[in-house]
Amino acid sequence: MSLLSEYMKKEQLLKQLSDELKQLEGDQRLKSELDFKERLEALMKEFNKSASDVIDMLDPKPQDSGSASKSNAASTSGRRKRKLKIYKNPHTGEVVETRGGNHKRLKVWKDEHGADTVESWLVRTED
Repeated sequence: MSLLSEYMKKEQLLKQLSDELKQLEGDQRLKSELDFKERLEALMKEFNKSASDVIDMLDPKPQDSGSASKSNAASTSGRRKRKLKIYKNPHTGEVVETRGGNHKRLKVWKDEHGADTVESWLVRTED
């Protein structure tokens, strides 16, 4: 492409953008939004607040970022977290906390005492 044709295309684009800008400047919605922005910036300056401070006030996030990332990971995997089951062996007083039935100690108890008996040792269930 020649330099002259490139210049003419850019000139045409500039004219088109200039026309669009003039049209926007006449739009009442834009005037209203610009007025709001100016007032908000003045208010932020008056109270010595940044944009991120205002966003945090209007849309608070949990303080513990670790728990937030864990909950996001659980929700994106599509699989819900299993309930925590707490068993207490009445013979030894030993306590086992598990989220699945594949716990090593729980298997030993089930082999020794039977699955129904071990299930009766369930103390409580938590989310």
